[in-house]
Amino acid sequence: MKDSLVALSGTTKPTKQYPAWMRNMFSAQPLVFSALSIALAFGTVTAHAEPEAAAEEPHAIKIKLPDPASQLPLEELRRFTEVFDRIKKTYVEEVDDATLLNNAIRGMLSGLDPHSAYLEPTAFDDLQESTTGEFGGLGIEVGMENGFVKVISPIDDTPASKAGIEAGDVIIRLDEHPVKGMTLEEAVNIMRGKPGTDIVLTIVREGDNNPREITVTRDIIQVTSVKTRLVAPSIGYIRITQFQAKTGDDFSKGLDKLKQENETPLEGLVIDLRNNPGGVLQAAVAVADSLLDSGLIVYTEGRIKSSQLRFSATSGDETGGVPIVVLINGGSASASEILSGALQDHHRAVIMGTDSFGKGSVQTVMPLNEEYGLKMTTARYYTPSGRSIQALGITPDITVKRAKLTELQSQEYFKEADLARHLENDASPQDSETGTGRMADTEGSPADSNEEILARDFQLREAVSLLKGLVIYQNRAAKTKIVTEADSAVATTPTTAE
Repeated sequence: MKDSLVALSGTTKPTKQYPAWMRNMFSAQPLVFSALSIALAFGTVTAHAEPEAAAEEPHAIKIKLPDPASQLPLEELRRFTEVFDRIKKTYVEEVDDATLLNNAIRGMLSGLDPHSAYLEPTAFDDLQESTTGEFGGLGIEVGMENGFVKVISPIDDTPASKAGIEAGDVIIRLDEHPVKGMTLEEAVNIMRGKPGTDIVLTIVREGDNNPREITVTRDIIQVTSVKTRLVAPSIGYIRITQFQAKTGDDFSKGLDKLKQENETPLEGLVIDLRNNPGGVLQAAVAVADSLLDSGLIVYTEGRIKSSQLRFSATSGDETGGVPIVVLINGGSASASEILSGALQDHHRAVIMGTDSFGKGSVQTVMPLNEEYGLKMTTARYYTPSGRSIQALGITPDITVKRAKLTELQSQEYFKEADLARHLENDASPQDSETGTGRMADTEGSPADSNEEILARDFQLREAVSLLKGLVIYQNRAAKTKIVTEADSAVATTPTTAE
């Protein structure tokens, strides 16, 4: 077969190093194969001539191979090998081939976008930890920006959150190590360490004139993805800190817990996605599915077929259709934006807060072997209406920025009850107290802690106020509908005269 493949017309005789077919492939010259040669190359022979004519030269067929330069970037590959060779020969310290090639792979992926990466053995472990909910460190989601580490969001109840690290902070120094020039993996490795040890983060925060130093004590990070409480009578609050594999189930359990604590059906729900860096896409889909009766939740589009996905809601709204307010901010990214975008497009919730982070891409983990893999951006995702929020984010329906609420001292006003000989109210004093709508202020009660939370969190306070207004409006609209239907029934009742 080898001899038949080099039976070429007008070509140089093959050398020991390279057979003629290989030389011609690189020179991109037209090759002339015999019909018998082609048949042998594909492992089959079809006889079209008489046996006596078999010894004669068959009719020649010209085949032009594609130009290798159009198939491979030959010039760039030559440059790569030249750089590789020069580093091997002239770098101040000896570097082994494996290190150089691993560095080249990292560079190929990190040069694509901030989210694609080469996963080495430790990175695989880190990825598993972040999706299962337990790992060691500071408790912040970070990325690279202009050579520095930028905080996407601190995770609730972690050392970073308790120390005062905020979304948008730019870390310029880790202890005595300048961040400029580090890879993200190197910076993360420094931030991780033995629980109980301290690290000093030097950060630049928008609005500050000078950098500030914050000392954070490392700890084992155990992330509870779903937290619940009643923030007002019949108004539930669900905080999703991160979308993990079980977040969808935990969200449904949290709803059931709120219904049991309230003892009556919920009238409104706040879903807090602030500083939620995202996570597992399917978890965000599961939460959206529990709040929607039908319709598209999200779809993805990429170059490969497996990245072209569509997720739709199944029948059944677990909340019973109560009004929902979703809180977002600049630390709400990825899966958080999928959920808020779906609810916004279906007009199922009012989105409140500030613009979200704007990560509209999907990453796929591709194992290379048992230890190494690639995390590569393979698709963009779109909200049900076809919006891409990449680098734009979700714009809230109602913009509410962080603020500190201060109660102003005002003079006492005289009321009717202060006037001499005022008429008494027909209702009993007990009825008057319970009709005020105020939460109980018993010291140490859950209601008391709710007041403190609402006093500290202006955005949450506004969300609860909006829900109260929506509940009042819906209740009045329902009563008006009942009265209208009753009046209509009376008006259409036939009468008979005797």
